[in-house]
Amino acid sequence: MKKILIGLFILSVLIISQLTVFAQSFDCQSDKLIYIKYGQIGEEVKNFQSCLIKFGFNIQAGATGYYGKQTLQAVSNFYKAWYGKWHGNWIGPAGIQRLKTLLSYRPVSGQLAIKPFESKDDFQNYFILASKEEGYLSRGITLDASIQNLRSPVLGLPGATPMAAESVAAARISETTVQVKGIDEPDIVKTDGKNIYFSRESWYVLPLMSPGVEGLMPPISGQSSQTKIIKSFPPADLSLVSDIDRTGTLLLLKDKNILVIFSNNEIFGYDISNEKNPQKKWEMKLQNSSFLGARLYGDKIYLTSRNWISVDISCPIKPLILNNREISIDCREIYHPTIVLPVDAVYNVMALNPQTGEIIQKTSFVGSSSNSVLYVSLNNLYLTYSYQDNPSKFIINFFIEKTKDLLPSVILEKLKKLETYEISDGARLLEMEIILKDYQRSLDSDARLRIENELANRLKDYQKEYKREIEKTGIVRLNLDNFDLKTVGTTPGYPLNQFSLDEYNDSLRIATTIGERGRGFGWAIGQESVNDVYVLDKDLKIAGSVQDLGKGERIYSVRFIEDKGYVVTFRQVDPFYVLDLSNPLNPQLKGELKIPGYSSYLHPITKDKILGIGMESGNVKVSLFDVSSPTSPTEKAKYDLKEDWSEVLNNFHAFLLDDKHQIFFLPASNGGYIFSYKDDKLSLVKAISDFAVKRAIYLDDYLYVISENKIAVFDETNWNKVKELELK
Repeated sequence: MKKILIGLFILSVLIISQLTVFAQSFDCQSDKLIYIKYGQIGEEVKNFQSCLIKFGFNIQAGATGYYGKQTLQAVSNFYKAWYGKWHGNWIGPAGIQRLKTLLSYRPVSGQLAIKPFESKDDFQNYFILASKEEGYLSRGITLDASIQNLRSPVLGLPGATPMAAESVAAARISETTVQVKGIDEPDIVKTDGKNIYFSRESWYVLPLMSPGVEGLMPPISGQSSQTKIIKSFPPADLSLVSDIDRTGTLLLLKDKNILVIFSNNEIFGYDISNEKNPQKKWEMKLQNSSFLGARLYGDKIYLTSRNWISVDISCPIKPLILNNREISIDCREIYHPTIVLPVDAVYNVMALNPQTGEIIQKTSFVGSSSNSVLYVSLNNLYLTYSYQDNPSKFIINFFIEKTKDLLPSVILEKLKKLETYEISDGARLLEMEIILKDYQRSLDSDARLRIENELANRLKDYQKEYKREIEKTGIVRLNLDNFDLKTVGTTPGYPLNQFSLDEYNDSLRIATTIGERGRGFGWAIGQESVNDVYVLDKDLKIAGSVQDLGKGERIYSVRFIEDKGYVVTFRQVDPFYVLDLSNPLNPQLKGELKIPGYSSYLHPITKDKILGIGMESGNVKVSLFDVSSPTSPTEKAKYDLKEDWSEVLNNFHAFLLDDKHQIFFLPASNGGYIFSYKDDKLSLVKAISDFAVKRAIYLDDYLYVISENKIAVFDETNWNKVKELELK
């Protein structure tokens, strides 16, 4: 079907193409709103209809002054948004007061800022307005669809130290691959050097299309889902000690003998000082919310959860129950953007005492459930969310600046006047559609065809010029010490995942893609994507940037290592970019390497060697990049694995590096693989055939390969198998 008037005429198809045209000027006078009822006729009805339309509730015939069936339906829809089911036969004092409050709540545009809600009404009013924005603006694809954590470089673990003969624990103990050294992250395997704690088949990483997204899979049929405590060192004593009838991802406090299990929407704390008889100390159940992520830092667990919000939900938010006690978050503890955005969730950040589960600190923030990324540094927690910065203004400016020779001045004046209306952006887009539909009817087919083609070309050029003005990422910083939540910033585009952010020397670096995702109302259609890296100062203001990486492509992986940045974009080939970020005010692109395929995970082997794990021609590919010369990066070595997927592509916790023996481990569909990277070469030193290899750890010079059904122990000096334990 031929589109009608590309640009804003296409808006009528993409947003609400079935709406009937009504001509209405917004002459609402909120101070004159009074009780009215079905069948009533008069100016008071007309004024009420104008106010209802101004807020965004459609009355097809417009403000006629007659309270008929269309007005009844609009009133019913209005009450449904905040009160519940309503017949619509009249609007009484409560409805009038609600409408007055909403009309007085002016959406703020421009400078991004956040503030706490002032009251329950303030909270509810914001989400009613946000729901109107959401009705007209597409939310795009995942901000977080997965809320994982970002990583800083881990350039090797401490070397081995002599182990006393009487010691019962290994001296050299591997840790979960984490974002920032010293901040632990939940995973299905943990070890304290004596025991292995292994949770079987509760949380599973799915091979999704987008890198960096975690998901859930039901347990494998016929296998028990338990967290197993396994005596692991020395290898000769490998044996099952006990089971915990819970499963999920784990955090281990070695010095406190506490094991925390994150099991779907339940969290349990166990005392494991007697590993043969672990005791549950506390439990937490999330209600009306979902668990997003957790970090163990110092003596606190930082927990993030998300509540989905609809317009009929009020605060306080009650996201969880701790030891049968409901925990609530007051409206005044919840922060929101001062710009009215199409948000639909409240994110809750809490600091917990791991021994008791008690909440030490908490705060909450409004955001979009599909566009958030969480990153935790040694000092701060960062939360991002995507939004569109006043798209109606962008489109109005396009018409005013670029179509003076195409559209009559009276139409342009009507569009310009829309900017003065104190209405939501969605309502402004709706009124814009009405104006253009009216004009459309006045054209013959020849004129319509000409304008259609002219608008298509001009809009494409305008989008290219202003591509960074609409699609934005808001960034909120929370101080981990005092939970201060006041510093906010913004950048163009959207981040891929947690690896897109990194804090270094009081600067935040963020890599974003612009233009890849269409936003549903026409302006992004056909827009060429680009990729940028921004450096933000301590106030989260943009200090410098590198722009236009990988035109027509999107980011597949990012890694920041001290004052360098590495970005992989992909469409048909894999451009590997090297950035110099030593001067925050003047970051620079230093080098570029184009090779087939892509890398979706980057891991530093040394400061000058980067390991890339990705795909090429349908198979898993491992690349070793030499970045010692930033201007001339090279692919030093490459290995094509006959596997169509590895969990590392989606979940970096599955990766293990042992720098002492210069090997790394990755699981795949058909087994586990141990690679050597000695002498800048990639060689496969050991393959373990098993359909469900999950993780590997090392204790001293023994590598433990953990599958769903067994644990196999290998001597890293000769790769002989020294012990095996079947898991039932």
